[in-house]
Amino acid sequence: MPTLISKPNVVEAEGNLSMMVEEYVGRVNSNTTGVSIARVMSPEGRVESGKTPEYDEYSVVLLGTLRVESRHRTVEVRAGQAVIVPGGTWVRYSTPEVTEYIAVCLPAFTPRLMHRDRD
Repeated sequence: MPTLISKPNVVEAEGNLSMMVEEYVGRVNSNTTGVSIARVMSPEGRVESGKTPEYDEYSVVLLGTLRVESRHRTVEVRAGQAVIVPGGTWVRYSTPEVTEYIAVCLPAFTPRLMHRDRD
């Protein structure tokens, strides 16, 4: 039977500037542990701390540019493009302009699986 998700769970994420994350599917909003799906809206100039998550992360950019830095390369993901970051990869996200994207995490996102540099 289909399950309607009538609204997302909205959280503010850490970084040098606030970023809005709307989780539609995941541990908090739908009690789903296998996957999380969120819409992310990030301001120009936002930079996150580095992290080494235990989950795979797939991001589809809808607007703007998502900069994804790893230890081996940096990619600029523009509107209409996507990026895959395998679990266990050190990564840092930033947005050089106002950016909106869909983030999918397998398994579902949880802070204990993120492993920020300062953890």
